[in-house]
Amino acid sequence: MIDETEVVIETKNLSKRFKEVLAVDKLNMKVRKGEIFGFLGPNGAGKTTTIKMIMGLTHPTEGEVLIKGDKAGPNKVEIRRDMGFLPERISFYENLTPVQTLNFFCELKGCDKSIVDPLIADVGLEEAKNRKVGTFSKGMVQLLGVAQATIGNPSIYILDEPMGGLDARWVKMVRDKIIELNKKGATIIFSSHILSEVQNLCHRVAIIDKGKLVALDTIENLSELLQIKPRLEINIPGLDGNIPEGVEEIEGVEAVDAKDDVLYVTSDAGARAKVLALIEDKRMTVSNFKTVEPSLEETFVKLVSRKDKEVD
Repeated sequence: MIDETEVVIETKNLSKRFKEVLAVDKLNMKVRKGEIFGFLGPNGAGKTTTIKMIMGLTHPTEGEVLIKGDKAGPNKVEIRRDMGFLPERISFYENLTPVQTLNFFCELKGCDKSIVDPLIADVGLEEAKNRKVGTFSKGMVQLLGVAQATIGNPSIYILDEPMGGLDARWVKMVRDKIIELNKKGATIIFSSHILSEVQNLCHRVAIIDKGKLVALDTIENLSELLQIKPRLEINIPGLDGNIPEGVEEIEGVEAVDAKDDVLYVTSDAGARAKVLALIEDKRMTVSNFKTVEPSLEETFVKLVSRKDKEVD
């Protein structure tokens, strides 16, 4: 359950410069206790750099990170002990097995090694637990990284592209694990290029571009702010990619497209009935229709495009 009064992670004017490149530019955001928080942006937007500063793995050029009110930094061991971290490009000693690998991390965190076998089984690597990690696929290494992040039952998880390199079955496993951890009270920040997963999982999302915060809100509120309207999808047998004459002229219709036997209409709510009535007047058969809510991908693209125009 989200506690809107308690901020678990806060960045204040967080900035990071690498010589001539300003990777993160005065980033201000708050993550509430108990929420799943999506952290999005194009490649090179500054996501991984921000995550490293939150974890205390790199120093800010300016600003600060607060974890439960305490300033984060490389010497704050106790803060990091309560954080599970999965980096974007995780790697382990290739000559160790998953059991040996997680035993090592248990020693680092001071945890009982009896948790290792259940953790391995939990991410679906039980049959490979005595194989050397050097023989693993990228997806299997990623799953081992998820298991590693949960050692010690931290209350905060920072997951950088947790579903990268995974097939559909393993993506579901990681998704279910995130939901399970959150139900137990964990606060989770994760970045991902799989926007559908972010849309399905996250309570709020922050979108950054070129190091700057572009937006931070729920997907529904962002879509409303950008006036991204639901899309009507109409199945018309025999349409064959042709747009019926007159649909684009209906008041309130913003965009129309057709592919095979499906007509896509973006419009005000009041125009949808007029579109269906026009199709009926043309004696065209409607086998099915549905309204599709705005996607995170549409929101993301429009936000970044608008920001680019402001810069221009």
